Amino acid sequence: MIEHNLKNAKILIIDDLESNIDVLRGLLEMEGYTDIESITDSRKAIETVNTYDPDLILLDLMMPYVDGYEVMEKLKEERLKSLTPSKFLPILVLTADITTQAKHKALRAGAKDFLSKPFDLIEVSYRIKNLLETQYLYQQLKSRNVVLEEKVIEFLKIMDDWYK
Repeated sequence: MIEHNLKNAKILIIDDLESNIDVLRGLLEMEGYTDIESITDSRKAIETVNTYDPDLILLDLMMPYVDGYEVMEKLKEERLKSLTPSKFLPILVLTADITTQAKHKALRAGAKDFLSKPFDLIEVSYRIKNLLETQYLYQQLKSRNVVLEEKVIEFLKIMDDWYK
């Protein structure tokens, strides 16, 4: 069941190079993922995230206009302003910048994982699956917490009625 849910996850690719998007899309389709969206203009990232509501973002850091760091900062701001700030949205950064500073900056900005280009497609596949599993389990936990809270409230109402 979890495998089926993962394959239907919404994956957003943000990269200014169409060739990189083609490689990632091909990998994802080969792995059986069915809901993939991509953009090459990072200025549309926030709008696309808000309308598409992805479960995972594959993000390049070095892009014209708005770089990946800025995209992550804007996403963080949007999440804080939203009614559901607790939504877990993993970001996998894919970049040619292999410096320690770039990794630290990306992780500090909100990336959950980091891969250097050129990347090993098998490793990319595993990391995508791992992040989607984490996202899926987070959503399951969140749903169960809501159910549990409702049961506690119901129990407290029963106890309150019983004491009256």
